[in-house]
Amino acid sequence: MTDFPGCGTVSYATPRNWLSPEGIMALLFFGTDPNSGGGNCPAVWVDTEAAEGPELVLQGKFADAATRAAYSQDSPPADDEGVIRLSVRMIDQIRKACDAAEAAGPQL
Repeated sequence: MTDFPGCGTVSYATPRNWLSPEGIMALLFFGTDPNSGGGNCPAVWVDTEAAEGPELVLQGKFADAATRAAYSQDSPPADDEGVIRLSVRMIDQIRKACDAAEAAGPQL
């Protein structure tokens, strides 16, 4: 079980501290693709200390050229943005991460 400000106790997340260029950041780890074979898998975290409130952090495969062409028509990404693909097998982990991020609320 994990306690973090604004969200209470979360029993399905694992706290992680990552060293970013700005220093240590708190990430709650919610899981990887259940069908992956180990490391380098799609994964989901919640950054509980983001400046504008909790944010999801996702790891997945980069979108291919056809996908990039299609999404760019609707919402061209900024230079510091990217699009990834995640299997629907990740829905449970993403849902839990969304629930925790929403419960944490804005941290302004």
